[in-house]
Amino acid sequence: MSENDSNPTETNRTEQLKQTPGKGRTPTARPIEPDAPDEFGLVQVWWGDGKGKTTASLGMGFRAAGHGYRVHMLQFMKGGASSVEDVRGEYNAIEHVPGFTYENTGNYGWHGFLDGSDDDEHVAKAKAGFSRAKELVHAADEASLDEPLPFDGPPEDGVHMLILDEIIYAVNRELVDPESLITLIESKPDNLELVLTGGHRKPEYLYDHANLVTNVRKEEHPIDDGQRARKGTEY
Repeated sequence: MSENDSNPTETNRTEQLKQTPGKGRTPTARPIEPDAPDEFGLVQVWWGDGKGKTTASLGMGFRAAGHGYRVHMLQFMKGGASSVEDVRGEYNAIEHVPGFTYENTGNYGWHGFLDGSDDDEHVAKAKAGFSRAKELVHAADEASLDEPLPFDGPPEDGVHMLILDEIIYAVNRELVDPESLITLIESKPDNLELVLTGGHRKPEYLYDHANLVTNVRKEEHPIDDGQRARKGTEY
């Protein structure tokens, strides 16, 4: 075989690579420009006793924002604790991604854990957070979600994906009424992607109202051996 003849094995490999999403090339980052999704509108539920519920929702948020969609995360219950710094890694990362914003409505400490925090304050913060969630869903209903949304616009101007992080946990703690959450789901516009996370108890009340339900199940967890939250993995 002459040196000009191609290697069949290498040719096949090249053809196979051309069929992959990256076409066999190392991707080059492109500027993120405002865009609108074609197929958003599902209700996602992420619950379970395993690690990864918030992590998964953040991953989807970053992915959506990378396509130019407007994303907002509203956190319940995560108001901080002595074992967790006040600025988390995801907050710093979100600040650098166009079109991705967040806010935290949690109270310091943990509800019902006798850690010195006021349970009435937890209740008040959760109720305020839920009122905020209703406001954001209503705002999305008023917006044109089939069109690009400005990255620098407030979430009150509409978002394509709304993440209500730990809202299911807030329901489990009886800080948010489950029927009110169902009403919120039913009131959302058709093309708003709504992501609900949290809780270790099966949220059976949500199953008839969700398109995707994932049980993040624990097999082993270092917390059982006394490992505290670690910077860079849990916060």
